[in-house]
Amino acid sequence: MSDKILGEVEATCLRLHEKAIDADHVAPSVEKMRLQRNKADDVIVELQAAAVNPSDIKAAIGMMPYAIFPRTPGRDYAGTIVDGPADLIGKQVFGSSGDLGIRRDGTHASHLVVEKDALVMKPDNISIYEAAGIGVPFVTAIEGFRRAGMPKAGETVLVMGVNGKVGQAAAQIAAWQGARVIGAVRKSEPYAGFSSAPVEIVDKSKGDVATQVRDMTGGKGADIVYNTVGDPYFQDAHKALAILGCQILIAAIDKIVQFNIFEFYRGRHTYVGIDSLALNSVATGAVLRELGPGFAAGKLKPFPIEERAIYALKDAASAYVAVMGSARDRVIFDPKR
Repeated sequence: MSDKILGEVEATCLRLHEKAIDADHVAPSVEKMRLQRNKADDVIVELQAAAVNPSDIKAAIGMMPYAIFPRTPGRDYAGTIVDGPADLIGKQVFGSSGDLGIRRDGTHASHLVVEKDALVMKPDNISIYEAAGIGVPFVTAIEGFRRAGMPKAGETVLVMGVNGKVGQAAAQIAAWQGARVIGAVRKSEPYAGFSSAPVEIVDKSKGDVATQVRDMTGGKGADIVYNTVGDPYFQDAHKALAILGCQILIAAIDKIVQFNIFEFYRGRHTYVGIDSLALNSVATGAVLRELGPGFAAGKLKPFPIEERAIYALKDAASAYVAVMGSARDRVIFDPKR
Protein backbone atom coordinates (compact mmCIF):
# COMPACT_ATOMS: atom_id res chain seq x y z
CA MET A 1 0.00 0.00 0.00
CA SER A 2 1.46 3.35 -0.98
CA ASP A 3 2.07 6.29 1.29
CA LYS A 4 -0.52 8.28 -0.64
CA ILE A 5 -3.19 5.64 -0.04
CA LEU A 6 -2.38 5.57 3.67
CA GLY A 7 -2.71 9.34 3.87
CA GLU A 8 -0.76 12.20 5.36
CA VAL A 9 -1.39 15.67 6.69
CA GLU A 10 0.53 18.85 7.47
CA ALA A 11 0.31 19.42 11.22
CA THR A 12 1.20 22.24 13.57
CA CYS A 13 3.15 20.72 16.46
CA LEU A 14 4.93 21.75 19.60
CA ARG A 15 8.50 20.44 19.48
CA LEU A 16 10.99 19.79 22.25
CA HIS A 17 14.50 19.50 20.83
CA GLU A 18 16.47 18.99 24.02
CA LYS A 19 16.08 18.56 27.75
CA ALA A 20 15.29 21.74 29.70
CA ILE A 21 17.15 22.54 32.93
CA ASP A 22 13.91 23.03 34.88
CA ALA A 23 10.17 23.56 34.41
CA ASP A 24 10.55 27.32 34.00
CA HIS A 25 12.79 26.76 30.96
CA VAL A 26 10.50 24.35 29.07
CA ALA A 27 9.86 26.39 25.92
CA PRO A 28 8.80 24.26 22.95
CA SER A 29 8.84 25.70 19.48
CA VAL A 30 5.78 25.65 17.19
CA GLU A 31 6.63 23.91 13.92
CA LYS A 32 5.00 22.48 10.81
CA MET A 33 5.45 18.75 10.22
CA ARG A 34 4.17 16.14 7.79
CA LEU A 35 2.40 13.34 9.64
CA GLN A 36 1.70 10.07 7.87
CA ARG A 37 -0.14 6.88 8.63
CA ASN A 38 2.43 4.10 8.75
CA LYS A 39 0.08 1.10 9.01
CA ALA A 40 -3.34 0.23 7.68
CA ASP A 41 -4.83 0.30 11.18
CA ASP A 42 -3.47 3.77 11.95
CA VAL A 43 -5.79 6.77 11.88
CA ILE A 44 -5.20 10.51 11.73
CA VAL A 45 -7.10 12.49 14.34
CA GLU A 46 -7.62 16.22 13.93
CA LEU A 47 -7.14 17.34 17.50
CA GLN A 48 -9.56 19.80 19.03
CA ALA A 49 -8.17 19.60 22.55
CA ALA A 50 -5.18 18.12 24.38
CA ALA A 51 -4.60 18.14 28.12
CA VAL A 52 -1.35 19.06 29.85
CA ASN A 53 -0.19 16.69 32.60
CA PRO A 54 2.68 17.05 35.09
CA SER A 55 4.35 14.08 33.39
CA ASP A 56 4.59 16.10 30.16
CA ILE A 57 6.80 18.64 31.90
CA LYS A 58 8.70 16.08 33.97
CA ALA A 59 9.70 14.28 30.78
CA ALA A 60 10.87 17.58 29.31
CA ILE A 61 13.31 18.16 32.19
CA GLY A 62 14.84 14.70 32.14
CA MET A 63 12.92 13.01 34.94
CA MET A 64 12.04 10.19 32.52
CA PRO A 65 15.29 8.92 31.02
CA TYR A 66 13.53 6.99 28.25
CA ALA A 67 11.93 10.15 26.83
CA ILE A 68 13.20 10.84 23.32
CA PHE A 69 14.30 14.14 21.77
CA PRO A 70 13.20 15.74 19.56
CA ARG A 71 9.52 15.00 20.04
CA THR A 72 6.05 16.45 20.28
CA PRO A 73 4.89 16.20 23.92
CA GLY A 74 1.40 15.35 25.19
CA ARG A 75 -0.44 12.22 26.31
CA ASP A 76 -4.18 13.08 26.42
CA TYR A 77 -6.36 14.18 23.51
CA ALA A 78 -9.78 14.51 21.90
CA GLY A 79 -10.72 15.21 18.32
CA THR A 80 -12.23 13.97 15.06
CA ILE A 81 -10.96 11.16 12.82
CA VAL A 82 -10.08 12.61 9.40
CA ASP A 83 -8.16 9.71 7.82
CA GLY A 84 -8.33 5.95 8.29
CA PRO A 85 -10.91 3.20 7.86
CA ALA A 86 -13.98 4.60 6.09
CA ASP A 87 -16.42 3.66 8.87
CA LEU A 88 -14.46 5.80 11.37
CA ILE A 89 -14.14 9.04 9.39
CA GLY A 90 -15.91 11.89 11.20
CA LYS A 91 -16.16 10.10 14.56
CA GLN A 92 -15.31 12.13 17.66
CA VAL A 93 -12.87 10.26 19.85
CA PHE A 94 -10.60 10.69 22.84
CA GLY A 95 -7.70 8.82 24.34
CA SER A 96 -4.48 8.79 26.29
CA SER A 97 -1.22 6.88 26.42
CA GLY A 98 1.90 6.10 28.35
CA ASP A 99 4.07 6.27 25.24
CA LEU A 100 2.58 9.22 23.34
CA GLY A 101 4.57 12.36 24.02
CA ILE A 102 7.27 10.40 25.82
CA ARG A 103 8.67 7.69 23.55
CA ARG A 104 6.87 8.85 20.38
CA ASP A 105 5.34 12.07 19.11
CA GLY A 106 2.32 13.09 21.12
CA THR A 107 -0.79 15.22 21.31
CA HIS A 108 0.27 18.85 21.74
CA ALA A 109 -0.38 19.45 18.07
CA SER A 110 -3.13 19.96 15.52
CA HIS A 111 -3.12 16.31 14.42
CA LEU A 112 -2.12 12.91 15.76
CA VAL A 113 -1.35 9.56 14.14
CA VAL A 114 -2.44 6.74 16.44
CA GLU A 115 -3.67 3.14 16.27
CA LYS A 116 -7.44 2.82 15.77
CA ASP A 117 -7.61 0.37 18.69
CA ALA A 118 -6.36 3.16 20.98
CA LEU A 119 -9.42 5.30 20.36
CA VAL A 120 -12.45 5.67 22.60
CA MET A 121 -15.70 7.07 21.24
CA LYS A 122 -16.64 10.33 22.95
CA PRO A 123 -19.93 10.12 24.86
CA ASP A 124 -22.51 12.63 23.67
CA ASN A 125 -22.99 14.04 27.18
CA ILE A 126 -19.46 15.43 27.54
CA SER A 127 -17.72 18.19 25.59
CA ILE A 128 -14.61 17.78 23.49
CA TYR A 129 -12.57 19.78 26.03
CA GLU A 130 -13.86 17.62 28.88
CA ALA A 131 -13.05 14.44 26.96
CA ALA A 132 -9.45 15.60 26.49
CA GLY A 133 -9.10 16.04 30.25
CA ILE A 134 -10.19 12.53 31.20
CA GLY A 135 -7.02 10.65 30.22
CA VAL A 136 -4.14 10.29 32.64
CA PRO A 137 -6.00 10.91 35.93
CA PHE A 138 -8.79 8.43 35.25
CA VAL A 139 -6.51 5.85 33.63
CA THR A 140 -4.18 5.96 36.64
CA ALA A 141 -7.08 5.75 39.08
CA ILE A 142 -8.86 2.79 37.51
CA GLU A 143 -5.62 0.93 36.76
CA GLY A 144 -4.86 1.06 40.49
CA PHE A 145 -8.24 -0.44 41.30
CA ARG A 146 -7.93 -3.03 38.53
CA ARG A 147 -4.66 -4.20 40.05
CA ALA A 148 -5.80 -4.01 43.68
CA GLY A 149 -9.33 -5.28 43.12
CA MET A 150 -12.26 -3.06 42.20
CA PRO A 151 -14.00 -1.49 45.22
CA LYS A 152 -17.43 -2.82 46.09
CA ALA A 153 -20.38 -2.14 48.34
CA GLY A 154 -19.52 -2.62 52.00
CA GLU A 155 -15.87 -1.64 51.54
CA THR A 156 -14.20 1.61 52.57
CA VAL A 157 -11.80 3.40 50.23
CA LEU A 158 -9.52 6.07 51.69
CA VAL A 159 -8.08 8.46 49.08
CA MET A 160 -4.96 10.32 50.16
CA GLY A 161 -4.75 13.66 48.34
CA VAL A 162 -8.40 13.44 47.33
CA ASN A 163 -8.52 16.92 45.79
CA GLY A 164 -5.80 16.20 43.25
CA LYS A 165 -6.88 15.07 39.81
CA VAL A 166 -6.07 11.38 40.33
CA GLY A 167 -7.57 11.62 43.82
CA GLN A 168 -10.84 12.97 42.45
CA ALA A 169 -10.92 10.29 39.75
CA ALA A 170 -10.30 7.56 42.35
CA ALA A 171 -13.07 8.94 44.57
CA GLN A 172 -15.48 9.01 41.64
CA ILE A 173 -14.71 5.44 40.60
CA ALA A 174 -14.94 4.08 44.15
CA ALA A 175 -18.32 5.78 44.69
CA TRP A 176 -19.54 4.52 41.29
CA GLN A 177 -18.69 0.97 42.40
CA GLY A 178 -20.69 1.40 45.61
CA ALA A 179 -17.88 1.75 48.17
CA ARG A 180 -17.81 4.20 51.06
CA VAL A 181 -15.31 6.94 50.21
CA ILE A 182 -13.20 8.91 52.68
CA GLY A 183 -10.83 11.56 51.40
CA ALA A 184 -7.75 12.84 53.23
CA VAL A 185 -6.71 16.50 52.89
CA ARG A 186 -3.76 18.28 54.48
CA LYS A 187 -5.70 21.39 55.50
CA SER A 188 -9.33 22.23 56.16
CA GLU A 189 -11.18 22.14 52.84
CA PRO A 190 -14.15 20.29 51.36
CA TYR A 191 -13.98 17.72 48.60
CA ALA A 192 -13.57 19.69 45.37
CA GLY A 193 -14.82 17.19 42.81
CA PHE A 194 -17.88 15.33 41.60
CA SER A 195 -19.06 12.10 43.17
CA SER A 196 -22.20 10.03 42.76
CA ALA A 197 -22.19 9.42 46.53
CA PRO A 198 -20.93 11.41 49.55
CA VAL A 199 -17.17 11.78 50.08
CA GLU A 200 -16.34 12.14 53.76
CA ILE A 201 -13.26 14.16 54.68
CA VAL A 202 -10.46 13.68 57.22
CA ASP A 203 -8.26 16.71 57.80
CA LYS A 204 -4.60 15.94 58.49
CA SER A 205 -4.16 19.35 60.16
CA LYS A 206 -6.71 18.37 62.82
CA GLY A 207 -5.09 15.16 63.97
CA ASP A 208 -3.75 11.76 63.05
CA VAL A 209 -5.35 10.55 59.81
CA ALA A 210 -5.32 6.86 60.72
CA THR A 211 -6.96 7.53 64.08
CA GLN A 212 -9.70 9.58 62.43
CA VAL A 213 -10.32 6.87 59.84
CA ARG A 214 -10.51 4.11 62.44
CA ASP A 215 -12.93 6.19 64.51
CA MET A 216 -15.12 6.59 61.41
CA THR A 217 -15.04 2.86 60.61
CA GLY A 218 -15.62 1.38 64.05
CA GLY A 219 -11.94 0.52 64.41
CA LYS A 220 -11.72 -1.49 61.18
CA GLY A 221 -9.81 0.92 58.93
CA ALA A 222 -9.87 1.21 55.15
CA ASP A 223 -10.04 -1.79 52.83
CA ILE A 224 -8.21 0.16 50.11
CA VAL A 225 -6.01 3.22 50.56
CA TYR A 226 -5.34 5.05 47.30
CA ASN A 227 -2.19 7.04 48.08
CA THR A 228 -1.81 9.65 45.32
CA VAL A 229 0.89 11.59 47.20
CA GLY A 230 3.42 8.95 48.24
CA ASP A 231 5.81 9.12 51.16
CA PRO A 232 4.22 12.09 53.03
CA TYR A 233 1.14 9.90 53.54
CA PHE A 234 2.81 6.49 53.58
CA GLN A 235 2.68 5.91 57.36
CA ASP A 236 -0.82 7.35 57.65
CA ALA A 237 -1.96 5.01 54.89
CA HIS A 238 -0.18 2.03 56.42
CA LYS A 239 -1.73 2.57 59.83
CA ALA A 240 -5.20 3.21 58.38
CA LEU A 241 -5.32 -0.13 56.54
CA ALA A 242 -7.79 -2.78 57.60
CA ILE A 243 -6.76 -6.42 57.93
CA LEU A 244 -6.24 -7.71 54.37
CA GLY A 245 -6.19 -4.10 53.16
CA CYS A 246 -4.31 -2.78 50.14
CA GLN A 247 -2.36 0.45 49.65
CA ILE A 248 -2.06 1.72 46.06
CA LEU A 249 0.95 3.96 45.35
CA ILE A 250 1.42 6.14 42.26
CA ALA A 251 3.87 8.87 43.29
CA ALA A 252 6.82 9.76 45.50
CA ILE A 253 8.63 12.85 46.69
CA ASP A 254 11.32 11.12 48.77
CA LYS A 255 11.90 7.62 47.43
CA ILE A 256 12.81 5.96 50.74
CA VAL A 257 10.32 5.28 53.55
CA GLN A 258 10.43 3.37 56.82
CA PHE A 259 8.54 0.12 56.49
CA ASN A 260 7.26 -1.92 59.43
CA ILE A 261 7.49 -5.48 58.09
CA PHE A 262 5.85 -6.95 61.20
CA GLU A 263 2.72 -4.82 60.84
CA PHE A 264 2.69 -5.54 57.11
CA TYR A 265 2.58 -9.32 57.36
CA ARG A 266 0.44 -9.40 60.51
CA GLY A 267 -2.08 -7.21 58.73
CA ARG A 268 -1.81 -9.41 55.61
CA HIS A 269 -1.56 -6.23 53.62
CA THR A 270 -0.88 -5.77 49.92
CA TYR A 271 0.96 -2.88 48.25
CA VAL A 272 0.32 -2.14 44.58
CA GLY A 273 2.49 0.19 42.48
CA ILE A 274 0.98 1.90 39.42
CA ASP A 275 2.84 3.54 36.54
CA SER A 276 0.50 4.61 33.75
CA LEU A 277 3.54 5.32 31.56
CA ALA A 278 3.91 1.55 31.19
CA LEU A 279 0.63 1.37 29.23
CA ASN A 280 0.89 1.98 25.50
CA SER A 281 -1.86 3.65 23.48
CA VAL A 282 -3.82 0.48 22.76
CA ALA A 283 -3.64 -0.76 26.36
CA THR A 284 -4.70 2.67 27.61
CA GLY A 285 -7.65 2.69 25.24
CA ALA A 286 -8.84 -0.62 26.67
CA VAL A 287 -8.64 0.81 30.19
CA LEU A 288 -10.57 3.95 29.22
CA ARG A 289 -13.33 1.93 27.58
CA GLU A 290 -14.08 0.34 30.96
CA LEU A 291 -15.03 3.81 32.21
CA GLY A 292 -17.43 4.46 29.33
CA PRO A 293 -20.60 3.17 31.03
CA GLY A 294 -19.90 5.36 34.06
CA PHE A 295 -19.57 8.52 31.98
CA ALA A 296 -22.57 7.63 29.79
CA ALA A 297 -24.76 7.10 32.88
CA GLY A 298 -23.55 10.25 34.64
CA LYS A 299 -22.05 8.23 37.49
CA LEU A 300 -18.66 9.57 36.46
CA LYS A 301 -18.05 13.11 35.27
CA PRO A 302 -15.02 14.68 33.57
CA PHE A 303 -13.22 17.59 35.15
CA PRO A 304 -14.75 20.98 34.39
CA ILE A 305 -12.67 23.00 31.95
CA GLU A 306 -12.44 26.70 32.74
CA GLU A 307 -11.91 29.26 29.97
CA ARG A 308 -8.85 30.62 31.80
CA ALA A 309 -7.23 27.16 31.54
CA ILE A 310 -7.50 26.84 27.74
CA TYR A 311 -4.29 27.81 25.92
CA ALA A 312 -3.14 28.22 22.35
CA LEU A 313 -0.12 26.18 21.29
CA LYS A 314 1.94 29.37 21.02
CA ASP A 315 1.36 29.92 24.75
CA ALA A 316 2.71 26.50 25.70
CA ALA A 317 5.37 27.80 28.09
CA SER A 318 2.71 29.55 30.18
CA ALA A 319 0.52 26.44 30.16
CA TYR A 320 3.39 24.27 31.37
CA VAL A 321 4.27 26.71 34.17
CA ALA A 322 0.62 26.71 35.28
CA VAL A 323 0.59 22.92 35.54
CA MET A 324 3.86 22.70 37.45
CA GLY A 325 2.59 25.45 39.74
CA SER A 326 -0.01 22.98 41.02
CA ALA A 327 -2.95 24.71 39.35
CA ARG A 328 -6.26 23.16 40.37
CA ASP A 329 -7.55 23.75 36.82
CA ARG A 330 -7.33 21.04 34.20
CA VAL A 331 -5.13 22.78 31.61
CA ILE A 332 -6.03 22.23 27.95
CA PHE A 333 -4.52 23.19 24.57
CA ASP A 334 -6.86 24.20 21.77
CA PRO A 335 -4.80 23.90 18.57
CA LYS A 336 -7.12 26.22 16.66
CA ARG A 337 -6.52 29.20 18.97
